Amino acid sequence: MKKTLFAEFTAREGARDEVARLLRDYARKVREEEGNLAFDVYTRAGDPRAFWIFEVYQDEDSFTRHLEAPYGGPFNAALAPLIEEDASVLTFLDQLT
Repeated sequence: MKKTLFAEFTAREGARDEVARLLRDYARKVREEEGNLAFDVYTRAGDPRAFWIFEVYQDEDSFTRHLEAPYGGPFNAALAPLIEEDASVLTFLDQLT
């Protein structure tokens, strides 16, 4: 069963460009992961500091491998001081069939 989620956060005032740069680099790596089906980054229309990331993984094992990737920790450490929230707000989704 696919693992699907939204991650969302808001860049601090003045940090939007750095957050966008970090996300572009991170997205390239995640999209190359075995089992990653989507890693799409958006900003909210009318609020370019609000980031939304739509992620889909082939299954739970693929998602677990994503969480264990060596570049995930450094990305999150670099992101943390640049966003308003304590961490990304994750919403896990179930597909309606």
